[in-house]
Amino acid sequence: MAVHERVREFYRNELTELQFADLFKDERVIHSPQGADISVEYPADSPLSQVINFCANNYLGLSSHPAVLQAAKKALDDRGFGLSSVRFICGTQDQHKELERKIAKFVGLEDAILYSSCFDANGGVFEALLNEEDALISDELNHASIIDGMRLCKAERHRYKHGDLKDLEHHLKETQNKRFRMIVTDGVFSMDGIVAKLDEICNLADEYDAILMVDDSHATGFVGKTGRGTHEHYDVMGRVDIISTTFGKALGGAAGGCIIGPKALIDILRQRSRPYLFSNTLSPVVVGATIKALDLIDESTALRDKLDDNARYFRRRIKEAGFEIKDGFHPIVPIMLHDAGIVQAMARELYAEGIYVVGFFYPVVPRGTARIRVQISAAHEKHHIDKAIDAFVKVGKKLGVLK
Repeated sequence: MAVHERVREFYRNELTELQFADLFKDERVIHSPQGADISVEYPADSPLSQVINFCANNYLGLSSHPAVLQAAKKALDDRGFGLSSVRFICGTQDQHKELERKIAKFVGLEDAILYSSCFDANGGVFEALLNEEDALISDELNHASIIDGMRLCKAERHRYKHGDLKDLEHHLKETQNKRFRMIVTDGVFSMDGIVAKLDEICNLADEYDAILMVDDSHATGFVGKTGRGTHEHYDVMGRVDIISTTFGKALGGAAGGCIIGPKALIDILRQRSRPYLFSNTLSPVVVGATIKALDLIDESTALRDKLDDNARYFRRRIKEAGFEIKDGFHPIVPIMLHDAGIVQAMARELYAEGIYVVGFFYPVVPRGTARIRVQISAAHEKHHIDKAIDAFVKVGKKLGVLK
């Protein structure tokens, strides 16, 4: 018991230090469906607050869309709650295959394989396809799931400076003795809303005979003129070899992810990818709802167009108000405040004004780049956005961020 108490005391002190430095991450408990307007308990055991949610990945507002909910209920009735098995034993249903066909067709590639999350997908792709004869070349700001997946792989690992195509080319030249080289990049970098330069990266991949993999989790369903993703935005559909993405953001926001690519590679993943082979299959409820979400997006760009309009409106208004933001078009809008203490204080003050946002600071982002990340949704109406702008201005003046 003495050893156990010593361990507990060590971590209690770690938590105290985080709280003292105002770096502790609190959880806010939602008592309503996900949407633009939500009911939140924060702090713990306090009365519920009605707030406008500006920090969800619910880009198209499909998390509580009536048609998606109805599809989930139908899948529950028709196919049950769970499969209690992995895919290759007795965990594959007809609708799993249907979703794989539909997501592959949607993004313009041959085949797809489902995972319980995109984190698992990225964790299972590299080890299955590459070995010590190969090289992985990754943008230094890629998502944690890519970094963790690369650590599991025996391929030689290289990092190029964020968005630096000259540095990427340097690593491609340096690894020309390898059997295969795979370039890996986020399609959209979630802390900044910055879109990777896929047209230029595709040119380098072609020139140096490299495989190109893109994590399009913050793009699938709404980036590009019909929502196919960053490869559609840059008109390079057919030139990206592998796409990983999630169903937990724009496509209904529940769970699940996938790897999409050439059929031969997908078939190898079915044979070797450990998170696929040793994790329970995706719930029929999630699969049925995700199929409906894909159908809605494929039938009409109305939600995608509304999201684009909302994002551009918020970006223009918040910039006019005097805040520093990262330029772009994406519905992720980082409001740069640089100081972690100011970020924490501003998030709390905004919550009191009925605006739910979360601050990001080191180690999530580099020191000196603390920000509040605002995420716009098609579920937002103009009155939601106008209220947020007014609250940002009020709190910004109170805290001395704005004059």
